[in-house]
Amino acid sequence: MKNEILNLIKENLIEIMPELEGKEVSEDETLVNLGANSIDRGELITLTLERLDLDVSRIEFVGAHTINELADLIVEKRK
Repeated sequence: MKNEILNLIKENLIEIMPELEGKEVSEDETLVNLGANSIDRGELITLTLERLDLDVSRIEFVGAHTINELADLIVEKRK
């Protein structure tokens, strides 16, 4: 399940930030270091939650700084 979420997050990130397409995106790289500003991060979380049909407040994901951390939080919320 986590791998599916990681892949979805990466797909959504590339949709939001097309300049990342074709680049190696590490799951442990911070979103800031990947070039995502606060609006990009909010959009990434919203899009990912919508596509997973999860109704969770975005504020609960404020502590997620990497793709991996975001995926871990989403896995936890899906339980």
